[in-house]
Amino acid sequence: MQSITRLFTAHPQSVDETYFEHLLFAGRFSVMLFAAGFCALVHAILPFAFEKTSGRLIERMHGMIHNR
Repeated sequence: MQSITRLFTAHPQSVDETYFEHLLFAGRFSVMLFAAGFCALVHAILPFAFEKTSGRLIERMHGMIHNR
């Protein structure tokens, strides 16, 4: 049982987070990645839409990773 618990806690502890803090951070990051991808796809079809949105989201995510 202890080894299963370690599977869920080892990485979050390595970035100084609890399991639930890591869950929220990674979940939020995932939503932002999907949003950036969606905006990029729409921009590919409609070049006038979301001209800078994906780039801004990626810059924001980069800052989130480096400020952990």
